[in-house]
Amino acid sequence: MLSYIKFHIKHRCFNFKKTKTFSVRNTISLILIALTLVACNSKADISGKLESVVEKGTKIYLLQPENLKDVAASFFGKVIDSTVVNSDRSFEFNNIPKTKEPVLLEIAIAVPEKASNYLQTDNQATANFMPIVWKSGKSLKINAKVDAFQKSFSMEHPSEVNKALLALRDVNQKAYKTYLEGKHWELEDGSQLMEKEHAILQYQTELINFADSTPNLIPALVATRWVSTANDYERVPEFLVRQCETWKKKQPNHPWAKQLCTLSEPANLPVLVGDSFPDFKFPMITKDTLSLKEQLGDKLTIIDLWASWCAPCRIENREVLVPIWDVYHDKGLQIIAYGLESDEPAWKAATERDGANRWHQASHLQGDDTPFLKKIRVKTIPANFILDDKGVVLAKNVHGEALIDWVKNYIKN
Repeated sequence: MLSYIKFHIKHRCFNFKKTKTFSVRNTISLILIALTLVACNSKADISGKLESVVEKGTKIYLLQPENLKDVAASFFGKVIDSTVVNSDRSFEFNNIPKTKEPVLLEIAIAVPEKASNYLQTDNQATANFMPIVWKSGKSLKINAKVDAFQKSFSMEHPSEVNKALLALRDVNQKAYKTYLEGKHWELEDGSQLMEKEHAILQYQTELINFADSTPNLIPALVATRWVSTANDYERVPEFLVRQCETWKKKQPNHPWAKQLCTLSEPANLPVLVGDSFPDFKFPMITKDTLSLKEQLGDKLTIIDLWASWCAPCRIENREVLVPIWDVYHDKGLQIIAYGLESDEPAWKAATERDGANRWHQASHLQGDDTPFLKKIRVKTIPANFILDDKGVVLAKNVHGEALIDWVKNYIKN
């Protein structure tokens, strides 16, 4: 660079001696050219250093999710670069996308015997990847531990959106440690299934609260994907609807906001809180056919989805619904239970054994391939919908003591 400047200055000075036309303006032009060349040759990169023991040949990958469903999903992100960690534990990516707009990327440590785009999503404490937002012309310097990559990930001088992603990471890690890490549930007989579901919902709620409060689209979408990397939002569909409403106003042209709204279309989600529950003619255990709207309680109706082979459903019958029925049926409570049954004798025996023959029992006796579940777009049991006297959904999937308290407080007030 200096030789380039000297050459041109010398050349200009030579002309100056002969023509006397050299000026301050020429000198300034040369300086500006030199500064421009320096800027052009400066390199914006993604680089960093890994702490802890790094095995020789350890690889680190740079992934780019191409669609919303690819975010935080194993085997879906596109590998755009890779590098081997140096002996001094440093690394640097060279094939970084050049885009006008900021783009979400994922940095991932290679996991032995796994594909290069494998992301560890089951155990957040050992997650091997971290989402970042890259903007052309801005270098990113990061630091992390190999065996706790996401948990230990840090960044020098992060942008506001990367600060939000780091804050989301902290929420994710804390919620996982609080509700899920080290927990074991007895699922063989299904007796602790509801405990596990409750713990998962508490974990998800922390991420949902973050997504609902952040002013940044990309962190909100990452939080949405972390709520369910399997794209299963059956238990929290209202959250998807809220996110769609937020971002179609703020960033309506962003392709991922559009994909989010497609995901949250009513046809893709169960009946929502605030919706009128669809009327339906039920084939009853008594061989009658009853219309839902004709059987609504004076104050509340619980639509209970269960099965004779479902252990937590049976526990809910005996320990929750029977006591609720005995106390509140005469005060305006109705229960309509729908069974995912194919064995009529087993169904009838279960209702009698549990005391669930007190309230309406319905089933098409088609197992889980039933028109009713298809109509309300539900695939998982136990499940319930709590309706007011006009059939509007007030709450969903409230179970155990929480359901007893909910009914008690509503009827009392």
